[in-house]
Amino acid sequence: MLKPEVEKKPKLLVLVGPTAVGKTRLSIELAQAFNCEIISGDSMQVYREMDIGTAKITTEEMKGIPHHLIDIHEPEYPYSVAEFQESCTRLIPEIHARSKLPFIVGGTGLYVESVCYGFQFSDSGSDEAFREEQFSYALQHGAQALHDRLREVDPASADRLHANDQRRIVRALEIFHLTGEKWSEQLAVQKKESPYDLLIIGLTMDRQKLYARVEERIDLMIEQGLVDEVKALLERGVARGHISMQGLGYKEIAAYLQGEVSWDAAIEWLKRDTRRFAKRQLSWFRHMKDIHWVDMTDTGNFEGQFKQINDLITHTWK
Repeated sequence: MLKPEVEKKPKLLVLVGPTAVGKTRLSIELAQAFNCEIISGDSMQVYREMDIGTAKITTEEMKGIPHHLIDIHEPEYPYSVAEFQESCTRLIPEIHARSKLPFIVGGTGLYVESVCYGFQFSDSGSDEAFREEQFSYALQHGAQALHDRLREVDPASADRLHANDQRRIVRALEIFHLTGEKWSEQLAVQKKESPYDLLIIGLTMDRQKLYARVEERIDLMIEQGLVDEVKALLERGVARGHISMQGLGYKEIAAYLQGEVSWDAAIEWLKRDTRRFAKRQLSWFRHMKDIHWVDMTDTGNFEGQFKQINDLITHTWK
């Protein structure tokens, strides 16, 4: 008796790494080489009118490669990992149906991992008033005070999240508020089996070189008009308590514009927190399994790094 043929899992290519490590240029070259459509794995690039602070790829940089999940929501919208996962679940088969390779590129670890391994999230919903209350509490009492609130109800999540990661701290508090369940416990029970024929490539870099690139990027954002971008959002009426305004670059510049900190203090705060964010990104990805790491420290060896990844993809799916 013939055994039924095992259905092949759909291919999914993923590129992760910390901010400023060099994902954008590499992703375009790979997308051209392997006939990909790119799905943005960045929780902030979904927002319109937030281009500079999110280091959003430009139309020119895309070089004609289709990109998904960029500029899909207004800044007031509470985007979530569950929505990202749902969108990817729809997009991946659609891209395959066009005979293209789906390619997730981004640095938001939880979002990317949730798709790679099909995480199941409880339908906890949202409570916008509760979120606003928590962000207001942080503004009044400081980021550490909000972090302490999380530690009281979910110590494991508090250990995983830095005090300045207010978006996820508030979400973890919101989940507990709505369901009585701990976010850390939801993550702990997730199966780490992928519904895809998965290839994850992780970019890393010497820590000090990465930090220098982070600071150079922030200086460039200032030159490009980050202050005017944040000012326009505030003048439009986008509240500082919205998830979008908790992003790096936005909360610090907003505090400066509203007279809470000096210019020098705001920039020092932004650079410090972005360095810490890059460190946390690397820590998150290093806890993921199945990642093939590529060192990007030698920024003059792009061709060699590209060939290393090209060979890896070709060998995996030959």
